[in-house]
Amino acid sequence: MRIGAFISSAVLAAMTAAVGTAQPAVAADAPAVKAATAYVVDSSGTVHFGKRETKRVPVASLVKVMTAYVVLREAKPGDTIEITATDVKYAARGGAATAGLRKGERFTVGDLLYALMLPSGADAANALARHYGPGKTAFIAKMNRAADSLGLDDTRYTNPDGMPTPAGGGYSTAVDQVKLATRALANDTFADVVGTKTHKVGKTAVHKAHTWRNSNKLLSRADGVLGVKTGYTNAAGYCLLFAGERSGKRIVGVLLHDQNERRFTTAERLLDYAGEQIAGS
Repeated sequence: MRIGAFISSAVLAAMTAAVGTAQPAVAADAPAVKAATAYVVDSSGTVHFGKRETKRVPVASLVKVMTAYVVLREAKPGDTIEITATDVKYAARGGAATAGLRKGERFTVGDLLYALMLPSGADAANALARHYGPGKTAFIAKMNRAADSLGLDDTRYTNPDGMPTPAGGGYSTAVDQVKLATRALANDTFADVVGTKTHKVGKTAVHKAHTWRNSNKLLSRADGVLGVKTGYTNAAGYCLLFAGERSGKRIVGVLLHDQNERRFTTAERLLDYAGEQIAGS
């Protein structure tokens, strides 16, 4: 039995197929969006905002959404993973976020998903990719095959965490990120993880105590927010993949290459704007 439950394939296919089928509706009363690219769509397939939504750009730690998606396709409830020195060293490189994992600690895959998605731990990403490849090269190949199967035609992964690499760090588009988030949120485990503000694991014989806080401030700033993921690199700027419930529908959106605090304010305004459009339709 794999972790998490998926909604019916027929319903999910209808939802994901709808993404990008309508023309972006950027009305005069739409919120100002200064992010380089943006896209907002609801569960009926109505596009509420679009800005350079098909431009290929780096997406920083939003890459970890695909990492979690691939893991959840294979993970079993009893899976445990031991943290290696390589995992710790990988996260210690310049600029990478870390969950503070230590060599020799052992965690369930469920806890590692919190370490991956809340503080955006590159150490957790490395451990999960190493285990479920097996090996990172094989895991990255799985990520790209998953992207192909989901119709993410303008997405390419070069690692499981989104940090720049000699190969360029990969790329995606606002449209593809919304498609991926829509699919990932259909998994109950993923939705629970990304909607959590703080996750604590107590000290045990196999790991120390950890407290992981979600970097997504939108969860505390607005009602009905479901997640999903923050990201930052110099190349990608500040990114935010977000989702919420408004006027009886799920809304999923993304802001790429924005400013830090502004992305949360803009996302909140876009959720409310989409909700108003839905209510008035």
